Amino acid sequence: MSTPTSPPPIEKPDSDWSLAMRSWPYVRPHLGWYVIGMLSAPVSAVLVIAQPWLLKVVIDDYIVPGDLSGLRTAALWYLAAIIASFFTEIAYSMSMSWGALQTISDLRRDVYAHTLSLSQRFFDHQPTGRLLTRATSDVEALGETLTAGAVTIVLDVLLVLGIITAMLNLNLRLTLMLAFVAPPVLLLLEVVRRALRRLYAEVRESLSELNAFIAERLEGVRVVQLYSDEARTMSLLNTRIDRYRSATVRTNVWDALIYAVVDGVSSICVALMIWVGAGGQLADGITAGLLVAFIEYLGKLFEPIREFSSKLAILQRASAALEKIFSLLDTHDQITAGNPEITQVDGTIEIKDLRFRYAEDGDERADVLRGVSLTMKPGEVVAVVGRTGSGKTTLGKLLVRAYDGYRGSITIGGVELTDIPPELTRSTVGMVRQDVQLFPADVRFNLTLGAEIDDEALWSVVKLMCAEEAVTKLGGLDGRVAHRGSNLSVGEGQLLSFARTMAHDPAVVILDEATASVDTLTEGRIQAATEAVLSRKTTLVIAHRLSTIINADRIAVMDAGLVVEIGTHTELLALGGVYAGLFHQQFDEAAEMPALSPS
Repeated sequence: MSTPTSPPPIEKPDSDWSLAMRSWPYVRPHLGWYVIGMLSAPVSAVLVIAQPWLLKVVIDDYIVPGDLSGLRTAALWYLAAIIASFFTEIAYSMSMSWGALQTISDLRRDVYAHTLSLSQRFFDHQPTGRLLTRATSDVEALGETLTAGAVTIVLDVLLVLGIITAMLNLNLRLTLMLAFVAPPVLLLLEVVRRALRRLYAEVRESLSELNAFIAERLEGVRVVQLYSDEARTMSLLNTRIDRYRSATVRTNVWDALIYAVVDGVSSICVALMIWVGAGGQLADGITAGLLVAFIEYLGKLFEPIREFSSKLAILQRASAALEKIFSLLDTHDQITAGNPEITQVDGTIEIKDLRFRYAEDGDERADVLRGVSLTMKPGEVVAVVGRTGSGKTTLGKLLVRAYDGYRGSITIGGVELTDIPPELTRSTVGMVRQDVQLFPADVRFNLTLGAEIDDEALWSVVKLMCAEEAVTKLGGLDGRVAHRGSNLSVGEGQLLSFARTMAHDPAVVILDEATASVDTLTEGRIQAATEAVLSRKTTLVIAHRLSTIINADRIAVMDAGLVVEIGTHTELLALGGVYAGLFHQQFDEAAEMPALSPS
């Protein structure tokens, strides 16, 4: 017996540190690459810091005194520092980039695998575009952080500390001038950090909404065009674009502000250095080489500070993205794993007092199924009929484990459905749906979906399902099915879907109006051809056209989530109840339809 369970509440990370800690399991397996980068960082920093000092030595010790004998050696040391710095920065960048690529690949796989494990209930409320954003651009934000954000800040900090130390050793008075400009710059950086965190959260949310809207409208483009809804769709799209653009512009303004302030402060400091160096008594002990070295150090000091603003933006963008990613990973709406020791069940199905609602937090009045009881045995064809909304399609969805959270009991082969591993359930129960899903791949893949099924077996089911003509038209099993099966008619696509189910040879077959899109002649041929195969299987036919289930062994009539009648076609007609009313209504309507006059 299965009872609905609510997912545990999602605890959103409340700090950048907690997000970093949650990211650690994805970083740890590739730690070696990050270690190489981290070891390269201090070496690179030392080499960068050494360059202005060597430049001072060249000017004060050799150029100003006119000692050209040692100039060549000093110049070679300066050149060696530049070349060595170049190669250490390459080692740093390549190792960090490779580690980041490995990390985001692992995270993307986990996001995708987790999404695939969720039940249909989750997808009922989540737009495809939003999920696509989580697995693509949100994950990329983490990679950008690892390569150009969080870890590279370590190198920036080392550079800043090393440069300040070198400047203090060269001249204390000139270095202390920075104390006047440092506090306002640090205060501005903190204000920007807080603003960017809020704005990037808005950017990520508006982007996911924009992607979701575009994906939905592209999926339903035929309906948009059919009802001339292009203008309203563009209006709705523009509203979402404006929100995304507004949030993005505001982040760019804050980012540009910090760049402008840091550049301005850098220029002011350089001007002060020149003023002090030319200032008479204030310039005691200040040489030309020292002044050049300080100006070089200032340029190198403000470069990481200036870049820090962009890296800060990257960090805030990643924080906003990671909150979305981990919110998805914290969604626990998976199908029950079942007992792995159960490896085989037969096709006997017994349903007792089955109750189910789609809304987990709804009351019993929201139940779609309200106490269904039904048994099905191998070799038996049981049809389920009823008006729209009676619950017959929901019954089929529960049997293929699209949803959990039912009450009552469903057993297959005497085993409760929730105790059977989902993969075993889906290999035991096959469904042919009215809405066909085909993939842009060859026919063989669309039939096997990657399973090991030989071509001879595939051709057998293709012929059995009367799909040989369609497959031959495409070029055989190697022929390619276009996107959404656009190079096939609806009926041909449905025949391929039927063949796919039969190729996997499930013990239970659910036909959800499986022949609705094929002509009456082909439908009759399929029924005749599959009779021998289905005689060995448990077959549940979810029917809308009653003419297709007249020969079923039993017909269960559903109304408002209950089985109100059950029996053969003849018995139910004689009963004169709901089924008889439905049957006569359908055939009376068909008889009253006017014939089309020839043109």
